[in-house]
Amino acid sequence: MLTVVALVTSVVCHQAESFCSIFFKHKEESFPDTVGMATTRISAKLPPDIDPTKAPIAFGRLALPKLNREIQSPEVLTQQRALGALCDLLHDPENIYQALQIGFVENLKTLLPHHDRTVRQKTTEILYIMAMHNVGRQGLIQNTVIPALTELLDDPEDICRKNTHQVLDMMARLPEGAADILQASLIPSLILKLKTEPEEIQELILGTLSNCLRMEASAALATDAITILKEKLTHPSATIRSKAAQVILEIGTHPEGKSRVCEEVIPLLVSLLEDTDLEVQASAAGALMFATIKPKGKCLALRAEAIPRLLKLVAKENSKARLSAIKALTMLAEVAEGRKKLLECIDVFQQCQRDPSEAVKRAAEIAIKVIRWKPV
Repeated sequence: MLTVVALVTSVVCHQAESFCSIFFKHKEESFPDTVGMATTRISAKLPPDIDPTKAPIAFGRLALPKLNREIQSPEVLTQQRALGALCDLLHDPENIYQALQIGFVENLKTLLPHHDRTVRQKTTEILYIMAMHNVGRQGLIQNTVIPALTELLDDPEDICRKNTHQVLDMMARLPEGAADILQASLIPSLILKLKTEPEEIQELILGTLSNCLRMEASAALATDAITILKEKLTHPSATIRSKAAQVILEIGTHPEGKSRVCEEVIPLLVSLLEDTDLEVQASAAGALMFATIKPKGKCLALRAEAIPRLLKLVAKENSKARLSAIKALTMLAEVAEGRKKLLECIDVFQQCQRDPSEAVKRAAEIAIKVIRWKPV
């Protein structure tokens, strides 16, 4: 009996040794660098879900106060990481509100002239994220951010300048923001930047100017904005042509601007009525609408053959283009020469009385009355 037990035990031990031998041999072949604890190597690479450029975020409402402290750190890397984390958090409007409450903006303002390009880039990016929300725009206005952005208009880094112009573009959409830009005397600088900035930034500048010059155009006229904008009306980019015409429209809403537009731009605006881009056509028609208020503007537009081109726009499906064209034609109908030509096309305006847009209907009715008017 003992012999049988000993035999069984010997077989089991032999099989166990064979199994261990095979296992460790297989392990050495599969993982040759990790045989034994003494030879284990620690990888220098972080896990793929860890971003070394962002600071660890504290839980809940403690996150923003912690980041607010870290952006004031003397260590540039700490500031960079905190700003990177903040960029993510502020996409939530609730976090923007909390950031404003704890005084984040004042600390961000101190980072705008920072020597490190990444700090400036992230700081301007954060301000842009805040400016995309109404609560953020109001907070930036209350903290007088616009004057602090002035120096970044000449930043050596394109991305910093782009972020800055994105902030200004968003801020100018509020009357208070546009007023702050005017008060900071940025209009002359913005107009001159149209000569040197890349197309992407030019588009942002034109958007800012359009909203600001709606309130006040004297600073632009003093900088000879019309000459620079005329060049943009022939730019290869349709977006820039359209936005430049929109800026001229806003200048033309002011008495002092109408004369300049009449003298220098009307023939070019008339030519843009046949532009390949419908938005450019609509913006040019809108600018003509204001430029032809003055008698001289009417004469110049008639001389440039504006009527047949405007009539083509009235037939377009774009309501904005149609409305602006009808109003511009109404201006031209106030003089005998224009009225005579438009009487032959009265059916075009009668068709517009069935337009689904109420604004187009009203404009067509007014145009018909003006065209059919006869002196007593």
